[in-house]
Amino acid sequence: MKVAPWCIKSRLLALLFLLLVSALFVANQALASQVTHHRFHAETLGRDYPYTLYLPDGYHDSGLDYPVVYLLHGSFGSDRDWVSHGALKQVADRLIRRGDIPPTVFVMPGSRSWWVDGHNEAARTAFLNDLMPHVETLWRVVPEREWRGIGGLSAGGYGSINLALENPMLFAATVALSPASYYPLPPSNSTARKHPAFLGDDNRFDEGLWKNLNYTTHLDNYLKQELVVPLYLSAGSRDVYDALSHARRLQAALMPHQPGQVQLEVFSGGHTWRIWRASLAPALKFMFRHLQSPVPTVSSP
Repeated sequence: MKVAPWCIKSRLLALLFLLLVSALFVANQALASQVTHHRFHAETLGRDYPYTLYLPDGYHDSGLDYPVVYLLHGSFGSDRDWVSHGALKQVADRLIRRGDIPPTVFVMPGSRSWWVDGHNEAARTAFLNDLMPHVETLWRVVPEREWRGIGGLSAGGYGSINLALENPMLFAATVALSPASYYPLPPSNSTARKHPAFLGDDNRFDEGLWKNLNYTTHLDNYLKQELVVPLYLSAGSRDVYDALSHARRLQAALMPHQPGQVQLEVFSGGHTWRIWRASLAPALKFMFRHLQSPVPTVSSP
């Protein structure tokens, strides 16, 4: 009995579809990284501190200690943003698979502030005194500067720059995507002007607090030190907060101190996740040119 040509074509298409599904399944299984969500009680905050964790393929069986990168979310964001909107898992998996970065633990904390000790919570202190010790006790990461990086987007970029310049002994590199490091004050449309972190008792934006907490407060002390933190900056060419000009100002301030170690990349676009997703891979590759050797160490018994 002859089989109609359309039937043969349908069977071939079905077979090709099954092969494609199988190939995608195998590809997804090839790098079994893991993303999980956690909470712990932070004494500084008097409440639970949330964070999302990326563990590279092989973490549970290797017995090795890994580099750690802290990624901070933006204004009014959450610890889940980097995974749900920023494609962190897909980008990290791809970079690790290609050998562009080593297997790494990524910690994505959540904050109700702008990563500062603001009017609503002591986010900076909680990050340094609660989150980092918790991570370095519970997870197999190397608790040394040369193996530790920090980065963030928008308000998280502001936070990562502040933390790195204030504490260069803690971080070997930092990345800041469309950082909200506005000088001397945030623009009128910035959410900083409406965020509880910067609203005083009169519910008005506290200009003095902003100036005291911005990176410029740490800049003079940082420039006096020999220890430098390489910095990757990115921003969109049509950023509604003009993050690009503020990033250029920061780059100009740091370049004489650390020539060749401040990179600014400009993308076509605004202050959006499209820009931050595009920035993430080059930012991480830049970071790992300055972190410790990509060979993880054997964990101490």
